Amino acid sequence: MTDFFAWLGSTIGDIIRFLVDLLTNLFANLGDSVGGFLSGLSESLGIAPSLVSLGVLIIGLWLLWKGLRAITRGGLIAALIWWLLAVLVLSWLIN
Repeated sequence: MTDFFAWLGSTIGDIIRFLVDLLTNLFANLGDSVGGFLSGLSESLGIAPSLVSLGVLIIGLWLLWKGLRAITRGGLIAALIWWLLAVLVLSWLIN
């Protein structure tokens, strides 16, 4: 009877170990993938790979999106203003 419980404990331990190793490898590769993506993005745009630069890039893209939304609502002047702000932010970022 003790052999059964020893086998059961060993099997459950192996399953837990497998799950922990699987999740560790998944998150390690996910971090490397995100790092590679951000590095490639910053290199292609010619910006520094810092969080501040990426935050400014997101703000600039958000301003472009606001301009697109304004044009779909029929606001030509508002769209031009949003796009002007987006160009100012993105030109400040991208040299």
